[in-house]
Amino acid sequence: MEKLVSRYIESFMTELVSKNPGETEFHQAVGEVVKSLAPYIEMNPHIMGQKILERMAEAERIVIFRVPWVDDAGDIQINRGFRVQMNSAIGPYKGGLRFHPSVNLSIMKFLAFEQTFKNALTTLPMGGAKGGSDFNPRGRSDAEVMRFCQSFMTELYRHIGPDTDVPAGDIGVGGREIGYLFGQYKRLTDSFTGALTGKGLNWGGSLLRPEATGYGLCYFAEQMLATRGEGFNGRTVVVSGAGNVAQYAAQKAMRLGAKVVTLSDSDGFIYDPDGLDEDKMAYVFQLKNFFRGRIKEYAQKYPSAQYFPGQKPWGIACDIALPCATQNEIGKADAESLLAGGCKCVAEGANMPSTPEAIQVFQSAGILYSPGKASNAGGVATSGLEMSQNSMRLHWTKEEVDNNLRKIMSDIHEACCKYGTEADGSVNYVKGANIAAFMKVAGAMMDQGAV
Repeated sequence: MEKLVSRYIESFMTELVSKNPGETEFHQAVGEVVKSLAPYIEMNPHIMGQKILERMAEAERIVIFRVPWVDDAGDIQINRGFRVQMNSAIGPYKGGLRFHPSVNLSIMKFLAFEQTFKNALTTLPMGGAKGGSDFNPRGRSDAEVMRFCQSFMTELYRHIGPDTDVPAGDIGVGGREIGYLFGQYKRLTDSFTGALTGKGLNWGGSLLRPEATGYGLCYFAEQMLATRGEGFNGRTVVVSGAGNVAQYAAQKAMRLGAKVVTLSDSDGFIYDPDGLDEDKMAYVFQLKNFFRGRIKEYAQKYPSAQYFPGQKPWGIACDIALPCATQNEIGKADAESLLAGGCKCVAEGANMPSTPEAIQVFQSAGILYSPGKASNAGGVATSGLEMSQNSMRLHWTKEEVDNNLRKIMSDIHEACCKYGTEADGSVNYVKGANIAAFMKVAGAMMDQGAV
């Protein structure tokens, strides 16, 4: 049976690459999942006959559309919009929108595929989707961003809704963008429904939604560290990114007693050996969220910090690494640098930030390592809680949302341990997360027939 499954997976991946040429990120995401599913498929060979993997890797619907808009100079600009609705077996499609020049079909499909598994792990009834555009909001005025968002939603609104597909934010899509998108959706549909999450608190948003991914990441990492009798207190933490996830991961790690020494953006990273504190974090929030500045300005304000242009923070000695920037930001050499610097735990806050070679380095060394689909699921989990509040016309307290978030992250960790514990007692979080999520989605797909 083992050889049969091995041949099946090899044939499946060969066909996937052939049908989706040049989509390297998508190939990587699917390959990582199916590799860890081999033992489960051996015990459940009917999965092969039902073509579950083949169906999971084929999006139920992909929408690609033109987004014309007028800039402040009066010139017409053209961008491309995407929405990949990957799987709705366990609920309406759910997943963020990303506005970034790197956005293409491969990245959208990889993110939608990962989202399907991540959403299943939350135990909430949400399918998987992702969308966005190659539009770059950096350097654009509020008026330009509004006009772009209105044009983008003028097409997207046809394909979303509270019981169909509920987008949220992602890279380049924060509270400002969600507001413009929701306003246009409301105008076009003449309805006030929970068709987007990440909304403002005054119009249907949930408390703790901005913090949820970063906080949930730290709650999950706490559970990982506890398996070895450790915690955040007194540990040195390296964080990449300076956006929403990184900001709140750094804040929560600090409040759990850790010393956070780095943040980064696409231009470079800052290293503050004294560690960030509440005042410094308040400055970062203001810098990134209101002035939309660059992280190098932190080093200009705080002389204790150094700025390293064009570099990543993985060469800084640490106990815990929280990659919160973007996909494939940790390669093999970066992983080796982390190990050389004493890193004992890597918990992913971004989606697929570690390459397969980096993951191999972490797992071979026996350190704690969790994939983003498990450890960064707090954001979409709280989006699901926002959907529940919208459906019931309720507004939960911060404590209620935080308690639910902690419980969900604890349940995800428990599922990873259940299906990922190896014979030597160590936990393979990649294997555990993939099998737990796959079981739920595959079961729903088989129940619903060949659709």
